[in-house]
Parts: sequence; structure tokens; C-alpha cells
Amino acid sequence: MDPFELLLPLALILLLSKLMGLGAHKCGMPAVIGMLLAGILIGCLRYIPWQPLQTAFFGEDTKFVIDVFSKIGVVLIMFSAGLGTDLKKLKSTGIASVVITTLGVVVPMGLGTLAAYLFFPAASLLSHFFYGAILTATSVSVTVAVLKELGKLDSKVGTSIVAAAVIDDVLGIVILSVLTGFSAGGEDAGWDWFNPNAALVTIKIVVFFVAAIALGVGLRKLFDLMERHAPHNRRVPIISLAACFLYAYAAEKFFGVADITGAYIAGILLGGTLSETPYVESKVDTMGYLFFSPIFFASIGMDLSFEGISLSFLAFGFVYVLMALLGKFIGCGAGAKLCKFSWGDSVRVGLGMMVRAEVVLICTEKGVSAGLVDAAIYPFVFLIILISSVLTPILMKATYRHEAKLLEKGETQLQK
Repeated sequence: MDPFELLLPLALILLLSKLMGLGAHKCGMPAVIGMLLAGILIGCLRYIPWQPLQTAFFGEDTKFVIDVFSKIGVVLIMFSAGLGTDLKKLKSTGIASVVITTLGVVVPMGLGTLAAYLFFPAASLLSHFFYGAILTATSVSVTVAVLKELGKLDSKVGTSIVAAAVIDDVLGIVILSVLTGFSAGGEDAGWDWFNPNAALVTIKIVVFFVAAIALGVGLRKLFDLMERHAPHNRRVPIISLAACFLYAYAAEKFFGVADITGAYIAGILLGGTLSETPYVESKVDTMGYLFFSPIFFASIGMDLSFEGISLSFLAFGFVYVLMALLGKFIGCGAGAKLCKFSWGDSVRVGLGMMVRAEVVLICTEKGVSAGLVDAAIYPFVFLIILISSVLTPILMKATYRHEAKLLEKGETQLQK
């Protein structure tokens, strides 16, 4: 296959991803849904029996290149997420966000793990936990847009959701790191803490975080120096990107931790308080969402298949979707209520934290690549994203309209 032949599938992926992404955004849904749909449409080309078309879009060389670009896209998404994680926001909401996030992680993970255990009792405990860990992911971009539209982003509910989402990301990455670390340690590692392999895996994970933070302190000082001498210089985002790739590589190569964890930690360490963070983040986002990220989301859609889904797995899939939605809603809503939020605000927090987007796909991809999650789960993960993205804006607006009607009714009775 000649290299220029790769340009056709790349052109179609980028064009359809952009168009479908814009369409999804216009409908009030995350652009990732449009990109996934673009991939599904391109995947339908496999049913056209014309060999040159099959080779161009589904040949081994094409798949290899798309997989490489997809991997870079995932790393960039997580690096950007890390750059945008402002740990200082946690101080504004105090213990409430911690409680909301803790229950919002424990409940869906527990429900997902239970569902996997009931349907696949013969699978490993590590596999059961990974199915649960996928459901810990959240993405509040849709919720933030709704709250902005309603003028409630700076309210108690808005600030709690944004801060809880920050903690949710951090906890989710830690859980993912532990699970992928044990999967990299081999089946002998298991969950027997007295097993030498399990102990080694645990030590490597701890050492990674310690080394990453220690190196990050030095990098921050270097970046502070660079910012003072050459603000908004191109070398800042270039070196930031190099640090991201090095962290991602070292995490998986030397410590058995997911590469996306390395990228995310690099983003946190280089973001937050650095004055150049918005500049670096804008450059990374431009490069990622211009080319690499659409290829990642489209590739998932292209590989999406309903073949091999048994009736039992179909039943599991729908239960899994239900656990994903109820887990976040009940967990986060209960956390808010424990922190003395009103019933209405507790419902809104639960709804706001229910949305999933790109992170749940990334977690699923890691589980599938580790051999712990069946690839047949992808359609149901897509369903989770679709349902939560559609339901959340509708239900949140309905709760505020209901509240406004009650207030109006109360004012009318007072006037009488």
C-alpha cells in the first residue's frame, strides 16, 4: 500500500467527524457523539464489496496508522484534561464535593461490578472491577452548558458539580491505574496482597506517583523560569507536549500504569497555577481536536459491531446502561443530600453528574486492550453517552421550571 492512499480515509474521517460533531453540538449533545456516528457511517463501507475500498479503509496498513493516531489522540485528551484540572476549585466547596464524588464513584462502581459478577461469574474479579471502574467516569460539559444557559453555574449546585467533577477525574484515574497495573502484572498478581507479584505491582504504582510528582516539581520550576524570560513562546507548549509523551511512555513502559494516567498526571503538574497554562492548553486542544482526537472517536465507531452479542450479553448491556445512569444519580444525589442540600438541589447534582462522554470511552478502550472487558460493550457505552447527554439537559431544565412555578405560586398566594 502506497502512503498516499492513507490520505483518503483520513480525509473522510476528519470531514465527517467535523460535520457530525457540529450537528451533535447544535442538538445540545457532546461533539463526541457526532464523531462516533461518523465512525459508524464509515464502518458501513465494509459492506460494499469492492476490494480497493476495503483495502483503503480496512486494510492492515490503514488500521495500523489509525491505531497509532488514535493512541496519540487519547494521550492528548487526557493531557488536556489534566491541564484543565484546577485543584484550587476544591477549596470553594469544601467537604461537600468530596462526599458527592466519593459516593458518585463508589455506588456506580459497585453496581457495575455487581452486574458483571452476576452475568459473568466465571470471569476474573479484576474483570468485574474493571466493568465497574468504567462507570466511575463523568463529563460535565453538557451540564455546565445547561447551567450557564440557566444562569446557575455560580450557584451552590453549579460550583459543587464542577468541583466534584475534578475529584471524580482524579479518583477515576487512580482506580484505573491500580486496575491496569494489576492486569499488567499478569494473572498471577490477582488480588492476593501476600503474593510477591501483587506486592511488586503495588510498589510500582506507588513509586510512579512519587516519581511523577517529584519530577513535576522540577518541571514547574523550569516552566516558571521560561515564562519569565519568554512568555507565550512556542517552546513552552512544545516542551509541555514532550513532557506529556515522556510521562505517558514511562508510566506504561516502566511502571505498568496506563499511559493515559501518565498524560493526565503530567497535565495536572504543568497546569493549575502556571500563568502559561491557558496558552499551552489552547495549543494542545487545537492540535488534538483538529486531527488526532476525531480519529480516535471515529475509529471506535468504525470498529463498532453488534456481531457476537449473545442474548445474555444483550441483557447485561441494558442492565449495565441502567446501572451507569442510576449509579451516578443515586450516588451523587445521596452525597448532596448528606451535605444538607435541598431535595431539589440534590436531584440536580445527581442529574448533573450523570453525563458521560470521552473519558468513559477511553476507560473502556483500556479495559478492552487489557483483555479485561469484552469489546461487545462498546455499543452499550455509546448508549450511556447518548442517553445521559439527552436526558440531563431536559430533566435539569424541568427541575428549575418546576421550582420557578412553585415560587410563582407561593408569591401569588402571599399576594392574596
